[in-house]
Amino acid sequence: MAERTWLGIDIGTSAVKALVVDADGHALAEAAEPLAIAHPEPLWSEQDPDAWWLAVEAAVARLANAAPGAFARVGGIGLSGQMHGAVLLGADDRPLRPAILWNDGRAHTDAADLAATRPDLALRLGVKPMAGFVAPKLLWLARHEPASLDRLSMLVLPKDYIRLKLTGEHATDPCDAAGAWLLDEARRDWDEAALAAVGLARSKLPRIVEGSAVSGRLSPEIARRWGLDAGIPVAGGAGDAAAGALGVGAIDEGDTILSLGTSAQLFASTASYRPNVAALVHAFAHALPGRWFQMAAMLNGASALAWAADVLGRPVGDLVAAVEARATGPSPVTFLPYLTGERTPHDDPHARGVFFGLSAATDALDIARAVMEGVAFTFADARDALVGGGTEIGAVAAVGGGARSRLWLEMIAAVLDRPVLKLAGGDKGPAFGAAMLARLAATGEPPESVCLRPPVEAEIRPDPALRDAYAPRVARFRRLYAALRPEFAQL
Repeated sequence: MAERTWLGIDIGTSAVKALVVDADGHALAEAAEPLAIAHPEPLWSEQDPDAWWLAVEAAVARLANAAPGAFARVGGIGLSGQMHGAVLLGADDRPLRPAILWNDGRAHTDAADLAATRPDLALRLGVKPMAGFVAPKLLWLARHEPASLDRLSMLVLPKDYIRLKLTGEHATDPCDAAGAWLLDEARRDWDEAALAAVGLARSKLPRIVEGSAVSGRLSPEIARRWGLDAGIPVAGGAGDAAAGALGVGAIDEGDTILSLGTSAQLFASTASYRPNVAALVHAFAHALPGRWFQMAAMLNGASALAWAADVLGRPVGDLVAAVEARATGPSPVTFLPYLTGERTPHDDPHARGVFFGLSAATDALDIARAVMEGVAFTFADARDALVGGGTEIGAVAAVGGGARSRLWLEMIAAVLDRPVLKLAGGDKGPAFGAAMLARLAATGEPPESVCLRPPVEAEIRPDPALRDAYAPRVARFRRLYAALRPEFAQL
């Protein structure tokens, strides 16, 4: 029999991505289907869970058409997804309302109340409560939509709604569950005190299985429709950041990555649970048993550049290529990239984007470069948050779609004052890590033999001249935010 292949599916914010991987870790086919986000009120960010499923089916159909032989040999499915989304299901397993996403800020008052009344929980739950987490959203729903909670039968996370569609099972994994602010991170199980704090019964939460374990089996109905073997395993899976880290072998103490997806993260794997609540570092369970990570989480990554490209009326790739071709040094404009608020280090859902220093001479490429630099500057805050808590950072591997731009990585290397490694296939992202989890669940192989670091395509060392040029600009960036924070709150 031909070697099995592995299907990874990532439920992102802007798109569902799927790929088929062979036994040597080569992606044989890839597909992506875009997703829309609704903002019906200020600070709100929602998606229809059924849109995720339609996008999954469309992406899978494209894979089957592109590589029918490889797709037919799929021996397991792994899932990853955007974290912190609240998906409320009724007794019929149908969504009761649109999912409230990770970048939704409506529950900021509820998060502050939780932090004030239950400060003891943060050390167990990995970080202080923030508006984007599930627990504060439940308090908001209790105040504003009590009927939804009255009808609630099961609360799941975005990728776990897809698992339900695939297997009929209610399950999640410790990594994704970590972002709910309901998990005892060290024990990797639901925290009874946290559940009590938001009035949620444990029976309304899915069971927890490790990311590399079997969470369920592909149903006969879906198997027939997709042309796969019924009963192949569906792995527990992971949150997107950890899945992306796993896909590039960042599973051991000290392995560090930066992720430039819709959001941005600076992520360091750890062999033990080490919270750093004061710095707003997220200390969460990793995608593999007995491993954790520390992460600075920024809400605005490559999505900020996509926004700028849309406003400027130019494709992202063309815009970046033009900025790279000009190569005239730092932009005369400073950009605060907080289009959807910010988490690390500010915990400020009210923060918004700001251009500073515009003049009659400012052009589209000045603006585009400023956006790229603004996102890069947030990594200075991320570095300081991790280092301030005792996490050492050396060379950093880059993942995510934004990692395709060498110029952007040069900016970040200069800001971090650390080498940045551009990896072969580093832009495959969380779906690739999800495929690795599928393989682990199906074969029982040791993670060290499967989750390998790809070859380094380039080591981008900090340019001393650019580092020195950026130092005062990062200081200005921080002063601007500090000066404007009271104004953001008035918006």
